[in-house]
Amino acid sequence: MRLVLYILKKVIPVFIGSVVFFALILNLVDLFTYISQYLQQKALPKDILLVMLYYTPKTIWFATPMGILFATSYTLSDLFAHNELEALFASGISLIKFTFPILIFSLFVSFMLFFFDDQVVVPCQEKKIELQDKLIRKIDVQDNEDVIVLSENSKIIYKVKHYNDVLKRLENAYFIFRDDKKNLDSIIYSDLARWDEDNLCWVLQSAIQYKNLEGTISIVPVQREYVEKLTESYEIFKRTDIKIEAVNIHDAKIYIEHLKKAVLPYQTELSEYYKKFAFPCIVFIVVFLAIGLTGKTKKNVLLISLASSVFADVLFYVLQMVTMIMASKSMISPFWGAWFPVFLFVIASIILVKFSRT
Repeated sequence: MRLVLYILKKVIPVFIGSVVFFALILNLVDLFTYISQYLQQKALPKDILLVMLYYTPKTIWFATPMGILFATSYTLSDLFAHNELEALFASGISLIKFTFPILIFSLFVSFMLFFFDDQVVVPCQEKKIELQDKLIRKIDVQDNEDVIVLSENSKIIYKVKHYNDVLKRLENAYFIFRDDKKNLDSIIYSDLARWDEDNLCWVLQSAIQYKNLEGTISIVPVQREYVEKLTESYEIFKRTDIKIEAVNIHDAKIYIEHLKKAVLPYQTELSEYYKKFAFPCIVFIVVFLAIGLTGKTKKNVLLISLASSVFADVLFYVLQMVTMIMASKSMISPFWGAWFPVFLFVIASIILVKFSRT
């Protein structure tokens, strides 16, 4: 029990200090990136500080893996340099047994990082981006191209070439109607459809209706009963550009289900969804790697251990980037795109620890 408290008392203060330092650096980098635009738009200092405050949870999220990596490497290298590890090994205590509390602590931090991202980082980042865009006068264009929307349990399909958000109108729109058995009933084409705020429906201009009459497609007068069914709100046609990393787990799942129902590509989004679960494992992995790489050399122990750990972590990020791209191209499944680097580096860490000095 004394050894557990001893190692944790050495690691945790360094970890907290490292996270604070790295988070501050990231916040300052973001500030200096936009400082000229803040000055041009005469943003108030209190608003700039509020942006930094909203960005702080994200910087902590980014800084946590590097912070725990530095804390673990520094602590173990310091113990090695003062021959404390040698004394432990001589007394029959193995490296993995001595560092087991750090592994448990890193596993706990991994779980907390996941919930911290989902419940704190995402809403704060949304507020940060909204306020920052307001301060720098960034215009959010929500016009959209080539939109497909399913309505009424897929009985009505909207296929729109262009949506104009300012005028709230659809251009070159096809409205496809199907019966209860999903067989084609009618198609209405309109070169322009305007949203009626009073009646909450679309008003068609220059419309043409094609109807399936016993297997024959014929042009018929536009029937009012079909037009009255076009009540899907204009908001669904807006360009959303939803990034999975910018929403919580619940909203991400709903968005992916929407893509599936609309028969749209979803591999990239599903990969990012799995990555939200996989990425926090980097905290556990960097600790495992730092333990395995500690004491590989007798000179410049801290420098070499830290450099080796950072190099291994960079390899992890690069590999995950490659597997995520492969998943987005359907070369591998989205699950393996997010989780393969995690499994690989956990195995590599176990091998390093097995052959480490003890």
